[in-house]
Amino acid sequence: MRLLVVIGIVALIWLVGLFAFAHRVRELTPAEEPAPADAIVALTGPSSERVNAAIRLLEQGKGERVLISGVNREVRRRELRELTPGSSRLFNCCVDLGFEAEDTVGNAQEIAAWARAKGYDHLIVVTSDYHMPRSLVEIRGQAPGVKLTPYAVSTPSLDNRHWWRATVTARRMTLEYMKYLAALGREAVRRLSRDAPNPAPASASEPEASVPTEKAPA
Repeated sequence: MRLLVVIGIVALIWLVGLFAFAHRVRELTPAEEPAPADAIVALTGPSSERVNAAIRLLEQGKGERVLISGVNREVRRRELRELTPGSSRLFNCCVDLGFEAEDTVGNAQEIAAWARAKGYDHLIVVTSDYHMPRSLVEIRGQAPGVKLTPYAVSTPSLDNRHWWRATVTARRMTLEYMKYLAALGREAVRRLSRDAPNPAPASASEPEASVPTEKAPA
């Protein structure tokens, strides 16, 4: 009986957390006009709207460069440029493509390395609304000294206000919530490992080996 009570409490906490997560996702859009930053990063996804939004911010002078992280190795720069008509000049001069990342953890690593190489301390992060909370956790874990400003792109098919009514949207929100919890867990473990005290040095009271101070006879 006691075990069932514990399971029920855990399930209730998990469910409350899921709805709190969904509420946070809903509040991310429409995105507010961001203050200018050093640069802009876009995490690739199922649609081109993330890239379009990042290029629009670049056109508005919100950052000096854009990194598109997680680009498929089969995609060419020209193909991406065609997704953002009218911005060829900016795309040619001020857009970097990252081909190494294969998931959100990889995106975070790629973004952190790029920011360090460029000396950037403030980034505008562009990704889908449901993907933003996890992305921020992962990027902060890899680049703890960098300020991150979210710029979320709305996902019309998600129906953030009534996501639980359809199986497809409920599954997507729940899956992303579980991934978000996993990201929080990894970051907590990383912090504990980083903050763990180093092993104590050898005791100063231990006798040292005697060292001769006089020159040996020839």
